[in-house]
Amino acid sequence: MINTQIKPFNASAFKSGEFVEISEKDVLGKWSIFFFYPADFTFVCPTELGDVADHYAELQSRGVEVFSVSTDTHFTHKAWHDSSETIGKINYYMVGDQSGKITNNFGVMREGQGLADRATFLIDPEGTIQAMEITAEGIGRDAEDLLRKVKAAQYVAAHPGEVCPAKWKEGEATLAPSLDLVGKI
Repeated sequence: MINTQIKPFNASAFKSGEFVEISEKDVLGKWSIFFFYPADFTFVCPTELGDVADHYAELQSRGVEVFSVSTDTHFTHKAWHDSSETIGKINYYMVGDQSGKITNNFGVMREGQGLADRATFLIDPEGTIQAMEITAEGIGRDAEDLLRKVKAAQYVAAHPGEVCPAKWKEGEATLAPSLDLVGKI
């Protein structure tokens, strides 16, 4: 999936108190995160979605849009948004993928269950997948680490010839791969 283009899709989403139609065209031209989760009104999912909501302003300041995706409908997303304090703070897109097209496009549909895996994809402005993470059902993701990956991906995109080492944080030293570095790290 890394370095592949996102595939075409159309979907209904709940965002900022409204139902909106979105497609892959809404992703192009900016950094995007597709944040797949199994289902609304569950247990680990709201903790993850709330964590991303807490970091949404910083993601937006970096030019990143967030699309949370489950196979629930956009109507269900609104009901969950209206009934949960944690989900009520979400201002990013909550995409309804009841047909499973987007979930299948990203290869994260659970066989025979109609539910998405717990998966995250970071997409660059050209629509190319730059990072992905898939975890087992009971393992929640961390929005701070996601934000770190966004910063690293944006840095690498803006600085060809440089790479970000393990645990890299914004402002820290990077590496410039070359023959001189082979065996010296």
